[in-house]
Amino acid sequence: MCAPGVSRHYPDRVRRVSGGLLVAGTSSDAGKSVLVAGLCRWLARQGVRVAPFKAQNMSNNSVVTPDGGEIGRAQALQAAAAGLVPSVRFNPVLLKPGGDRTSQVVLLGKVIGQSTALSYRDRKPELFQTVLSTLEGLRAEYDVVVCEGAGSPTEINLRRDDIANMGLARAADLPVIVVGDIDRGGVFAHLYGTVALLSPADQALVAGFVINKFRGDPALLRPGLDQLRGLTGRRVLGVLPWNVDLWLDAEDSLSYTADGVVGRPRPPVGEQWLRVAVVRLPRISNGTDVEALACEPGVSVRFVTEPSRLADADLVVLPGSKATVHDLEWLRRNGLADAVADHARRGLPVLGICGGFQMLGTKITDSYESGAGAVPGLGLLDVEFEFRRDKILRRPDGFVLGHPATGYEIHHGTVVDQPADGLVTLSDGTPEGVLSGAVAGTHWHGLLENDEPRRALLDWAAGHAGRSGFRAAPGTSFAAAREAQLDLLGDLVAEHMDTDVLRGLLAEGAPSGLPVLPPGAP
Repeated sequence: MCAPGVSRHYPDRVRRVSGGLLVAGTSSDAGKSVLVAGLCRWLARQGVRVAPFKAQNMSNNSVVTPDGGEIGRAQALQAAAAGLVPSVRFNPVLLKPGGDRTSQVVLLGKVIGQSTALSYRDRKPELFQTVLSTLEGLRAEYDVVVCEGAGSPTEINLRRDDIANMGLARAADLPVIVVGDIDRGGVFAHLYGTVALLSPADQALVAGFVINKFRGDPALLRPGLDQLRGLTGRRVLGVLPWNVDLWLDAEDSLSYTADGVVGRPRPPVGEQWLRVAVVRLPRISNGTDVEALACEPGVSVRFVTEPSRLADADLVVLPGSKATVHDLEWLRRNGLADAVADHARRGLPVLGICGGFQMLGTKITDSYESGAGAVPGLGLLDVEFEFRRDKILRRPDGFVLGHPATGYEIHHGTVVDQPADGLVTLSDGTPEGVLSGAVAGTHWHGLLENDEPRRALLDWAAGHAGRSGFRAAPGTSFAAAREAQLDLLGDLVAEHMDTDVLRGLLAEGAPSGLPVLPPGAP
């Protein structure tokens, strides 16, 4: 397992609660997603029927749901925490940035077009109706719906059209708790300021705070907690400690450690390490694919952004991209394209996933995503791609290097003539992807989460890299690692939050008479 054994803190079964809650944050990456997952796990293991919900997510990390759509990966993880299969209802609006000013808009799992930041505003009223009706349906079906906000609720320039934070809370009468990341510094100012810049009507729903990623003696924090309550009239409902084992399913690859290391590398079971360099593309998509590699003992995985970091790598991975042609041009501009090609010419292994697979081919014809027309690829695989308007969303199964596997596909680019030497053999015998010596590619996301295929690919990579002393550990289970992390999140909620107050908020909503902090936006 990737995470070590964790305590199983299962409180006595509690009375059923009903209602909803919105978890807002002082900023992006403050801890909203993991706190929602922890709340879902805490409630689910007490027998409460709970579902996650994020009205609007902006992320290029997504999954294909069994009901045939596409949602943010964080909501899929939250669904797993609640014991549910992913559904498009858990994330009705998904924005997938393809550039600094444009995003693909996905509504209930299906693409409905592209929008700029300004044109998206015109679509919000219609989207909000879908958001509210979807949430209403979930609240009728489940005891509790735990909602996740987006970014900060105090984006005062966007409040008028907000559909994910206080706009949602007001429309659905949801109590709100605000989480802040103390590791960034200034958490008390962030929490106070988040409330103070809200209108009085919005402030009335903010019922408390959570401090995330605290390191040290909680006694040192107590005076600040007391002062914050005195200043705001709201309690800190929990102080969640920093935990090094919480790293799987990061919403953003930038949230990894400063030197780009993924996970917590453990010593090899053989005599040698296998060093993996993952190119962190500007528009990386589903970079979480490589986290399963980092779960393996003796596998060191790093995100890299410049050519010298490939010099001592054994395996190079080109991950998915939401802007394949633009990211390919970025590879060429900063010298990484030459470094990847040199790596392959030396007989060392290269793996491309989705957009990375497309970059490895001889030509990309793209009249849809970038409008660039015909663009030469890296030429490391003898295959061409054509981008089409209709997005492919599917959850196939088959075999990888002789082992059963499942995955999911999210892409506009398609293979023009599928080579016979596929990396994957679908259940009907059709090849998918390409395996040519030390270079391989596939459109499958999630492939590396399959334990036996992952170990077979590591053996393939070690063989081509000359790492005869590397041996894949036989007992690593990615699914068990993810479950251990979800249980750990549930433990943190049970042990470090005032769960009686939480149950009260879920059953009764925000308390009346909460103070209004100045200045209080109009």
